[in-house]
Amino acid sequence: QVHLAESGGGSVQAGGSLRLSCVHPSLTESSNCMAWFRQSPGKEREYVATVEVEDGLARKPDYRDSVKGRFTISHDLAKNTLSLQMNNLKPEDTAMYYCAFEPGGWTCSILARYFPHWGQGTQVTVSS
Repeated sequence: QVHLAESGGGSVQAGGSLRLSCVHPSLTESSNCMAWFRQSPGKEREYVATVEVEDGLARKPDYRDSVKGRFTISHDLAKNTLSLQMNNLKPEDTAMYYCAFEPGGWTCSILARYFPHWGQGTQVTVSS
């Protein structure tokens, strides 16, 4: 079982920033898909951002429309850490955020069912 350790959630006012981190085991595949998803009570889990990590380099970041220009997904190979920088947060960003990992993935899906490994989640609450 792959263990993913998330951190960085919290409560902020609208317009504030948070940075989420997800530490993962050392990569053993040349290409991997990594992603952040979120889920609010009563709603389906939705993708926030995905990135391909190929030969240690993060490529092709992709974002859902509602977070484009505000969120940035990144990966630090030396620290085995996937991050999500979230700026200009809005109340509608309130959710439990999860990191997800697909070892060996070449084209990252935005569907949760294609990611076999998940973190425990970290809560983000944005007040107006």
